[in-house]
Amino acid sequence: MTAACTTDGDAGPCDPFADRVISLAAGEGAGFGAENLPGIVLGAPTGGGLDRGGTDVLSLGAGGTIVVALDGEGIPDGPGPDLLVFENAFLAGGNPEQPYAEPAAVAVSDDGLTWSEFPCRSEAYPYTGCAGWHPVLAAPGNDIDPTDPDTAGGDAFDLADVGLARATFVRIRDLRLGLPAPPSAGFDLDALAAVHACPE
Repeated sequence: MTAACTTDGDAGPCDPFADRVISLAAGEGAGFGAENLPGIVLGAPTGGGLDRGGTDVLSLGAGGTIVVALDGEGIPDGPGPDLLVFENAFLAGGNPEQPYAEPAAVAVSDDGLTWSEFPCRSEAYPYTGCAGWHPVLAAPGNDIDPTDPDTAGGDAFDLADVGLARATFVRIRDLRLGLPAPPSAGFDLDALAAVHACPE
């Protein structure tokens, strides 16, 4: 564990979570959570656990894209995973090999102009390199550190895999693999966390 932050978004002088929504291009069937922008995707995750997805999320819609910024320390590269992306995936029937997943491709940038996208295997489980297929375990009040990739849940990304030492911006692009169920179609963004932004 490389950071110690609370799950209620109060991280003291250090903030490892998304701070700003830069842009949103909603896809078909989007709308859920939009009335609570931008705050609904900023701050700490509100996971629903293994068997149900959280509802404090923004649905991007089929093919939708969002860009957010993590200010301050941004997302520094460190040992192991550097970025956690939290959706509202859950395990259908409790089977870890049958997640209810709405995969998305994740890209990072330090200047908001040049992007590096993580390779994402979206054809079938396991969705290696994609976001949106691991349940979120960190939630307000459960004392799980939302910056600890070993316990927080969500999907982890290592900047070294795309050759970056630091990133400020994250782009999430829905891959049109979820159910077309408006207003909650597409990837459902809960939160993001920089693993190494708050060193102990």
